[in-house]
Amino acid sequence: MNTTRTLCFVIAALSSYAALVYRLSQVRRSRRDSAYRMLVVTLLFQCLTFTMGAVAMGSDRFLGVGNLAILLMHLSAVAFCVCAQIILLGWAATVAEEAARKTRYWVITGIALDALLVVLFLVADGTGRPATDFNTGSGQPLVLTYLLAFIVSQAVPCVTIFRQCGPYARMTDNVSVRQALQTLSVAAVILFLYCTGRTVNILTAAAGVDIGVWQLASNVFSALGIVTLSLGLTISSWGASATRLLDWARSYRSYRALYPLWRDLYESSPDIALEPPGASVSDLDYRLHRRVVEIRDGWRDLRPYIDRTGGADAGYRGTNEESRQAFAEAAQIRQALRAKSTGTIPDDNKDAGDFDDRDTVSFTAEVAWLTRVASAYSRIRTAN
Repeated sequence: MNTTRTLCFVIAALSSYAALVYRLSQVRRSRRDSAYRMLVVTLLFQCLTFTMGAVAMGSDRFLGVGNLAILLMHLSAVAFCVCAQIILLGWAATVAEEAARKTRYWVITGIALDALLVVLFLVADGTGRPATDFNTGSGQPLVLTYLLAFIVSQAVPCVTIFRQCGPYARMTDNVSVRQALQTLSVAAVILFLYCTGRTVNILTAAAGVDIGVWQLASNVFSALGIVTLSLGLTISSWGASATRLLDWARSYRSYRALYPLWRDLYESSPDIALEPPGASVSDLDYRLHRRVVEIRDGWRDLRPYIDRTGGADAGYRGTNEESRQAFAEAAQIRQALRAKSTGTIPDDNKDAGDFDDRDTVSFTAEVAWLTRVASAYSRIRTAN
């Protein structure tokens, strides 16, 4: 179990340092921004929390003091939660005076909680106890009080952040801030599950109940929640770039998927190409548009060779009507290309309309439909 706990602390620490390094790389253009400075402080506390957690898993003493790493982990976790709450207030507040008042409240609360934890730690002789006592409490009233106070200090910000993120996300017009708030909302839920798991561990141990491997659930929720939180605290700066990258990847995948269908239509009707074919995707949007237009033009050139009476989709057992229609279109194209290559014009040909007069509502829908047809066409071509 200790190996799994250590691994969870390491994962949380690495995600925290990755977020911190990423944000520090923006220091030149953002150092005068108070929100940016607050975010860096938050990430520093986050890094300290899980660094101390990893240290505590490796040794009972830190700087020669017993369980000091555990105390520092808990104190920095409280500071980290308070800072995260303040950041949220800064993102969502519409009245500066109200944000300042709530910020003071959270700072005072954080200081009071940290002071309470220090007092409880010292009164419970935290430096002289086995480190395992601070995992489940070991039935010691003072240690149990210390641990439950810490859990409450973590659970309350999770609840408040979750309650605020939804309304604030709906209020803002900034897409990146909305994404950050939604991600923070998910992180708050996961971290609340961590608090719940820790509470179960403490109370079952106090009652003498051994829940075995389920004790690790809290550590897993902690690592997962911190990774999600790290994404939420940084997504406002990289979210738009990531969205553009995903859009580019989606377009490139469609561009490649359409190639087999486009190639055969181009070989049959070279005039459909506005310019010579090339492998470059430097202007992917333009090339994808051209590929869609050229496929449509090539399909129209095949209309005289399409047999209206042919059972092109015979034998296909698709899962839905759209898949069956895509297969039928692909089979007609394949059949028409063969007819054109031999100069065979059916008596009852399809000299009007195209793609069964399918009217897509947008270019995105058009690409999605043609990608289905191209996929079906590739399967038919391979089978034949």
